[in-house]
Amino acid sequence: MIQVSGMPFQQSDMWTAGSIERLIVQRMIEHTVVYSYQSIDELSFELKVRKNIIASARAMHKSNPLFETFANSRANPQYWQMTSNGGLLLKNGVKPSDAIQDIYLNSEQYAFECATAMVIIFYDAVLKSIGEWLFNQLFQNNIYLYSWQYDSELQIRPYYSYQSLPGDVIYFKNPEFDPQTPQWRGENAVELGDGTYFGHGLGIMTAEKIIDELNLRRKPESNQTAYLTNVIGRPSFTHLAKIFMSQPSYLVHRLHPIVHHNESSIPVDRMMI
Repeated sequence: MIQVSGMPFQQSDMWTAGSIERLIVQRMIEHTVVYSYQSIDELSFELKVRKNIIASARAMHKSNPLFETFANSRANPQYWQMTSNGGLLLKNGVKPSDAIQDIYLNSEQYAFECATAMVIIFYDAVLKSIGEWLFNQLFQNNIYLYSWQYDSELQIRPYYSYQSLPGDVIYFKNPEFDPQTPQWRGENAVELGDGTYFGHGLGIMTAEKIIDELNLRRKPESNQTAYLTNVIGRPSFTHLAKIFMSQPSYLVHRLHPIVHHNESSIPVDRMMI
C-alpha cells in the first residue's frame, strides 16, 4: 500500500507501461507494507534511486572486480586506503565521485566481499541520482566501504519482511557453510525486478539458483539447505530525498519547470558484512 500526504495512492499509470518504476509502484500497491511519502516527488525520487541501484548492480556484473575475503580485499591506491580489516577508506583530497566511478572503470584493480559490493552499488546509484556536485558535497572524506554499519548519509538499515522490492538487497543464509570458505556463509543480492538477483561472486541468477550454489559450498555431510531470509537492506530514500529536494537547483526546477512541447506527459548474521 502507498500513502502520499496521508492518502492512499493507486496511480501506477503515471509511469510508462513496462517500466521498472511502474513495476515497483504496482508491487508497493499490492504489498501489505505501508510505503508512506510526503509528496509525489519523494516517491519519484525513491523510484529513481531504485532504478539506478538495479543499473549499478548490472554494471558491476559486467565489470571485473574479484570476489575475495575481507583479508584479501584490494583497491586502486590512487583513490583508496586499505584498512586492517579489509575495508576501503576514501583518501583525503580525492573526489568521492571519481573514487566510486573508478571501481567500475578500473575494476581489475579491485577485490572485495559481497557485502562491500552492495554498499558500492548503493553509493554508485546515489551518485547517478543526485549528480556529482551534491554527491561530492555529501561524501567528501566520508566514505568507508566495508559494511552497512559504517556508512553515514546513506543511512542503510536492515528491515525484516519477505515483501522486497526491485532495488532492495536481500540476504541468503548458508547455515552449514564450509569453515574453510567462510565467505560463503551467505550471499547479499540485489533484486533486479525480472525474477533474478545480482550477488557479487555468483553473478545474476534466480533465487533458487543462488540457493543451489550456496549448497555446493556447505561443509561435508551437511544436510541443512541454504535459504532466503527475511532481512532486507536499503538506504534511507526519505533522508536522501530531503537532502536532494532542499537543493537550490531542485527548487528552481520546481518553480520554473521545463515544458516540452509536442510530447506526451509522463506524469543480519553477516547481513551486508
